[in-house]
Amino acid sequence: MKHIVKIMTLLVAISALWGGLLQISMVPRSHALLLPIYFVVCLGCYGLLMVGVGLMQFPTCPQEAVLLQQDIIEAKKYLKPRGVDVGSD
Repeated sequence: MKHIVKIMTLLVAISALWGGLLQISMVPRSHALLLPIYFVVCLGCYGLLMVGVGLMQFPTCPQEAVLLQQDIIEAKKYLKPRGVDVGSD
């Protein structure tokens, strides 16, 4: 619940800033009307950047890979006698 309150507070603050810019005409109206679009584009770029950084720093876990392979072998042994086609070994 706390996270949604933070997001809503941020949205209200950005909306107030945008409305203020439209009212005081500090920025040309044509540019101020496009600010929400710029914000969404910047947010999308930030999201893609964070996904890219996360993928570049994705850790390899050899121990977990071994455990996963053992679990797969155990599952195949469990399912084969029950008539489930588990593919080739």
